[in-house]
Order: sequence, then structure tokens, then C-alpha cells
Amino acid sequence: MSEAVQKVNVTVAGGYQPAVVNLRQGIPAEITFTRTSDAGCLDVVHSKDFDFETELPLDQPQTVTIDTAKAGEFGFSCGMDMFHGKVVIS
Repeated sequence: MSEAVQKVNVTVAGGYQPAVVNLRQGIPAEITFTRTSDAGCLDVVHSKDFDFETELPLDQPQTVTIDTAKAGEFGFSCGMDMFHGKVVIS
């Protein structure tokens, strides 16, 4: 039997919508980022907490896997660290 996967879509356009992603601890999770605007420095999303850096081509969804083993608040941001979002695992 396969475990359920939490899936969240984040739209990237002048920031992150939603900017806060809530996940349940211990359930595998994926966040799909879709950049819909070419304005600003949002062509990359990265997270030191989750050790990923992903390019976001315009209108092409990019999915990252999130380790939900540890509860807490974890950040992600654009390539220039000007726009921020967070993942809350509880």
C-alpha cells in the first residue's frame, strides 16, 4: 500500500501565493512552484533548510519533495533572497 502524499501548488508572481505552506509531519510532501510572471528575481526558488535550488521557467511547473520528518518552520526564497515563503510542519 502506498502512503498518501501531501501536494501543494504555489503560484510565483510578484511573490509566493500562498506564502505559507502548512504540512503534516511524517506524511511525504511535494510543493509545485509555477512562475506565471517574468517580473523580478523569482526565476529561482531555493531553501537552505530543505537543501534545494530549482530554476522556475515561465509557466512550467517545477516540483520539489519536502522532508516532513521534523516539525517546525522552514524557509524558502527567490534567488536573491528578496521574496520569502515558509513551510510549517506540524
